[in-house]
Amino acid sequence: MPEGHTIHRLARRHKRLFVGAPVHASSPQGRFEAGAAALDGLTLRGTDAHGKHLFHDYGDRWLHVHLGLYGTFVDGNGEPPAVRGQIRLRMTGGKLRSGVLAPAWAELRGPTACEVLDDGARDALVARLGPDPLRTDADPDQAWLRISRSRTSIGALLMRQDVLSGVGNVYRAEALFRAGIDPYRPGRDVSLGEWEAVWADLVLMMADGVRVGRILTLRPEDKVREPAVGRDRGRGRYVYHRAERPCRICGTPVRTAVVEARNLFWCPTCQK
Repeated sequence: MPEGHTIHRLARRHKRLFVGAPVHASSPQGRFEAGAAALDGLTLRGTDAHGKHLFHDYGDRWLHVHLGLYGTFVDGNGEPPAVRGQIRLRMTGGKLRSGVLAPAWAELRGPTACEVLDDGARDALVARLGPDPLRTDADPDQAWLRISRSRTSIGALLMRQDVLSGVGNVYRAEALFRAGIDPYRPGRDVSLGEWEAVWADLVLMMADGVRVGRILTLRPEDKVREPAVGRDRGRGRYVYHRAERPCRICGTPVRTAVVEARNLFWCPTCQK
């Protein structure tokens, strides 16, 4: 599932491609036909992201998209390609540049959510979400109140979007490793200082993810050269997708277990 940095990148990308001009919206698949008709011809005023939720602002209505596990949003400059496959939403339009329309397009496939919301529904959805480390208006104390009172493990709490928004499986594993925190430690046993360090680290790592488009979490002093072995999903990370491989710091085999329906990775020696 795409994590929060991917959604923030999409919001920025769509802002550059479409904001300030009318958008033609359609649903070739047909499953979003009414929603597309409600947006067709409206001017996109802005884009926003909160956690894993993408929003397009059309004035008195919002497009809300949650990609879920299988959703993809692809886009490009120029004329759109021929319609192929199950496209839930197609957007075409562009922006005026020096008086000339620069055409652009975007296609959404397989999302968990694709809907049109009014202001009240959009505000209610956002109110259910925890603070997003990528937002300047985020309040980490809101998450701390939940974490500090909970017997639930910190590894589980970090995945709950009503506690912390935008953090997914990769950032969970890597942030806890970098902080040296056992993912099974109850939230109430995490100190305020540890939480503040985790939050600051998430802000840093996720901002890097927005900038480069990938989750790379190794500190400069820990970067090591590894021979490429096929598609190595553990490259550039401490523990994620490195089960049974030596910890980069201590050499202990990295462990894995299912927590919150996703595979968690951690080092039993470095994370106490």
